[in-house]
Amino acid sequence: MHHGKYVFAQVMETIVLYDFNTCVERYSGHRAVKSLSCRDQFLALSFGQLAYRESLRDVVTCLSAQRAKLYHLGFRSTPARSTLAEANEKRDWRIYRDFAELLIVEARKLYIDDPEFTLDLEGSCYVIDSTSIEMCLATFPWAPYMETAYQYKGAVKVHTLMDLRGSIPTFFHLTSGKIPDVFFLDRIVFEAGAYYVMDKGYHDYARFYTIHKAGAFFVTRAKDNMGFKRLYSNACDTSLGLRCDQVIRFSGVDARKRYPDTLRRIKYYDEETDRYYVFLTNNFTIPAQTVADLYKHRWQIELFFKWIKQHLKIKTFWGHSQNAVQMQICIALCTYLIVAILKKRLSIKRNLYEILQILSVSLFDKTPLVELFSRFEIQKSGDDPQGTLPLLGI
Repeated sequence: MHHGKYVFAQVMETIVLYDFNTCVERYSGHRAVKSLSCRDQFLALSFGQLAYRESLRDVVTCLSAQRAKLYHLGFRSTPARSTLAEANEKRDWRIYRDFAELLIVEARKLYIDDPEFTLDLEGSCYVIDSTSIEMCLATFPWAPYMETAYQYKGAVKVHTLMDLRGSIPTFFHLTSGKIPDVFFLDRIVFEAGAYYVMDKGYHDYARFYTIHKAGAFFVTRAKDNMGFKRLYSNACDTSLGLRCDQVIRFSGVDARKRYPDTLRRIKYYDEETDRYYVFLTNNFTIPAQTVADLYKHRWQIELFFKWIKQHLKIKTFWGHSQNAVQMQICIALCTYLIVAILKKRLSIKRNLYEILQILSVSLFDKTPLVELFSRFEIQKSGDDPQGTLPLLGI
């Protein structure tokens, strides 16, 4: 029998304690703390994510049942449910948001050369979108969201900027469901020469011009009622689905004031969906077909949102306050990033769905990780009843 470290402790070795402690000290995370440290809190909630626990009571019960092993799992104290719940309510959630951002930096380094993204573009390529997590308004009154004029419900939004090379979330921001998506653009520092792909929800002339002035490029879909004047048309190959490639200028007085420069308008027919798409971009050099292909890659962020909702605990929450909900989402993303980093560092030839499933039943084993993930036959594509997605190999 192997007498090494437990699997959970091996996974948590990915954490750089100096980076984590820096985040804790930045927000005085240990002020007036008597027993449960921020690290123990993080370990407990990460355990809940990896073990697919349904509640804080469930997390604490499982850990208490293995009390003799907790020290070797990395815990310095046995968390009580009331103590853990109070920490979730009062401890600053930004500690774990900042730590997630540090993990993002590490993950992007490992996935920067990921072969999934095949478009030949010099700059970085990002996609911008958000996902809403529905909540009961009676339980979460701080997150109102109006779906119709007569029906109210709660929701929290996860606004995300994702790097298409590697499909790693580069930056995220949490808001209540009523905050418009377009406000997220004000939080992004645009990178010169980079491409930003977004849908109609981010259509704002002044913000488009901010991207343009930063030397970056945007690709989005045009609104149906957009007023414009065609200046001239470029030749395009209609056999590829292209219908027109035009250089335009906005015709409305307000639109021209907010975006005084010219734009490129591309109309494209997609045979798979039998639909016409009209794209807007401020890049005049890349082929029109590349613009259409770049927008198609926007679907990767939808796959990411679908995956994390299916396989991480962010649809049922272990606390009712805004701080507790934001903390749980941040720690769920941290857990996702830790496993993604682990997969790359150990060259694990499994998708993230399989890795999480194996970890969920092996956290108290002492098997080396490489041996653990190579012990069983790799699942063939199409055999996953949960709907494995082709994102990060997950």
